[in-house]
Amino acid sequence: MLKAIIVVLLVAVLASLFSGLFFLVKDESRRSRVVTALFIRVTLTAVIVILIGWGFYSGELKPSFGF
Repeated sequence: MLKAIIVVLLVAVLASLFSGLFFLVKDESRRSRVVTALFIRVTLTAVIVILIGWGFYSGELKPSFGF
């Protein structure tokens, strides 16, 4: 369940990244949509890092090094 939430949040970060790029290139208005997209992206990334840390702490996520 935690892995699915992390994947959904990663997709949301990518959507925010591309919306920020779109606003930067195509938006002619004076509004700060690029800053809003950056804020959303940073917030989602912080939530992902917290969830990953909590997953390792709780034992729900386990590291696999693939050796």
